[in-house]
Amino acid sequence: MARSLFRLGGEACGWGCTAAWCRAPVAPACRLAPTGDAGKPRLVASRRAEDVPVSQTGAGRDRATANHAVAHGPAVRGWCPDAWRPMAAGDGLIVRVKPRLGRLSADDLAALGEAAIAHGNGLIDMTRRANLQIRGVRDDSWRPLLDRLLDLGLVDHDARREGARMMMVAPDWRAGDDSHRIASQLLDRLDELPDLPGKMGFVIDAGAAPLLPGEAGDFRIERARDGGLILRAEGRAQGVPVDSGGEVDALLALARWFVESDGARAGRMARHDAPLPDWATGRAEAASPRPRLVPGAWDGGMAYGLPFGRIDARHLLDAPAMRLTPWRMLLAEGQLPGLCADAADPLIHVEACPGAPACPQASVATRDLARQLAPHVAGRLHVSGCAKGCASSIPADIVLTGRDGRYDLAFHACAGSAPVRPDLTATDLLAHFGAC
Repeated sequence: MARSLFRLGGEACGWGCTAAWCRAPVAPACRLAPTGDAGKPRLVASRRAEDVPVSQTGAGRDRATANHAVAHGPAVRGWCPDAWRPMAAGDGLIVRVKPRLGRLSADDLAALGEAAIAHGNGLIDMTRRANLQIRGVRDDSWRPLLDRLLDLGLVDHDARREGARMMMVAPDWRAGDDSHRIASQLLDRLDELPDLPGKMGFVIDAGAAPLLPGEAGDFRIERARDGGLILRAEGRAQGVPVDSGGEVDALLALARWFVESDGARAGRMARHDAPLPDWATGRAEAASPRPRLVPGAWDGGMAYGLPFGRIDARHLLDAPAMRLTPWRMLLAEGQLPGLCADAADPLIHVEACPGAPACPQASVATRDLARQLAPHVAGRLHVSGCAKGCASSIPADIVLTGRDGRYDLAFHACAGSAPVRPDLTATDLLAHFGAC
């Protein structure tokens, strides 16, 4: 069975820990207390950061086996980090913040910016799940940062609830509308969720028409063609109508069915081929999607594109309230000078992960090359440091994938696809696209 969001009871990590929320195959020594049958130790689970031991990872140590959070310290790569379980990268630890309903007040943003400057390298990334990642956090700063985020209410005091809070909401929701109502109700009932694989999540897209049809999710509430709402399992083209007020019950029931039908083996709803139960099977279709928001004016203020999804934390110190999007764009409830509000800017149409040396899995630099190529390519460009394609999971018109220190070139493809021209240098690519 695939590993669930929290480690299954009795399943041990590489050091024998059986903590329910431990998910690392390799971990430093756990915090153990002698008790139980036959003198077997038990784990002392802690909720507050000051109770959580963190082993130190030197700059020269392989960060692929860096510490993970809670009893072990920061986590190994290969899954989605959060504030309780940061992930090691080449520039330090990555600490993810998942704003409730995808919105941060002006006070929240200022405090988050101050924390990123004090405890990280002052850079913040926006993810494809409309979350924020504080970068460059030092090992000895993780616990103070976590405490600050807890005090601000940006992170749940319960590590399990924080891990389960994987939700994307249509970013232009208004207070009291269906998206806001359903997402708020789901947040209140997270404790009713079963343990799910770590990357699974919910999409609440209940505006006048869907805005998030192509974004990652597993259990979805969407506006239907007839104006009602439907429950739809990812990977199924059609859904089933749900009554107003019953949407969260339906989402929870579908999540429970997924676990009970051994969906964890598949890992994601779209890969789970078990027939849906009758109550979740229907022929209702989602309404035609709305156009994706672009940089420029929107109903609530101004939308700003973030090249590569990155922002300097200093921009947040005097920012108005913001909505986050999965398109690496901020919806400001006001204006924020210094950011890009031009939909024609070439960098808005480029995806590039941090690349080497910031990411230990990348074998090539990405963003400098992407900046040089952006004005010279037509369509969407994706530069990926490795075949994982973390910056984008959908095909791009031009994709460059790092492999053994060089780049593979493909067209209308995803990162890691079979190349049209393999083994190219940055100089080769700049010459090919007329950028030098």
